[in-house]
Amino acid sequence: MEIDRRTLNASLLATAAAALAPGIAKAADPAPPAKNIVLVHGLFADGSSWSKVIPRLQARGLNVTSVQNPLTTLPDAVDACRKVLDRQDGPTVLVGHSFSGMIVTDAGIHPNVSALVYIAARAPDAGEDYTALAKGFPTPPASAGILFDGDEGRLSEQAFLHDFAPDLAPQEAKALYAVQWPFHKALLTGKTTNAAWRSKPSYYAISSEDRVIDTGLQRFMAKRMNATSIEIASSHVSLLSHPEPVSNLILRATGRQG
Repeated sequence: MEIDRRTLNASLLATAAAALAPGIAKAADPAPPAKNIVLVHGLFADGSSWSKVIPRLQARGLNVTSVQNPLTTLPDAVDACRKVLDRQDGPTVLVGHSFSGMIVTDAGIHPNVSALVYIAARAPDAGEDYTALAKGFPTPPASAGILFDGDEGRLSEQAFLHDFAPDLAPQEAKALYAVQWPFHKALLTGKTTNAAWRSKPSYYAISSEDRVIDTGLQRFMAKRMNATSIEIASSHVSLLSHPEPVSNLILRATGRQG
């Protein structure tokens, strides 16, 4: 019995479509919500700078880890971050403040990372000279307050209180100053080898009263990476002076309601 050619063609097309359908459906499915958060601190601070964000995220049932950035070289810092990412079980949101945007940008290609969040942070392209990029914008006041003891740099107390954390209560800002960890000069010469924001969903919290990273530069970087961004009327340390909107942005990056 001869089979009608049109019927045969239709049958073959239907079979091919059925075979392709599972792959198409899978590609269209949204990524599962992240259950892990990895936080990375920047210069003039340590892991405790996330102390107001961590409990807010933990209250939502998230597994949170604050990396202790060694502040020695960029490869050292990226390696420390990657080791923490290796320990995460499933999708992870990687969050960086200030200088650690360099670390997030480089280490963020890790397969566990589902999204990136920048909090008033550097966001260079791969191999980009961030210092040269920043020279195209006004020099922030805090730069004049950096002191060096040999190869170690730190922020003077006056600059710390007036430029780094001016919207914190003086007692709180002085406590934060007391745990400041010096950075090595070599850290500032590092360049990222990857730009994770080119392939991962990215979010950016801009600080409109920032005296450490120029606000115009922050807006430029956020726009360049096509980040979902918010703007907070905050100093450089919005994670301490405005922890609620910062936490909500991180929650948004997990796929959960902020």
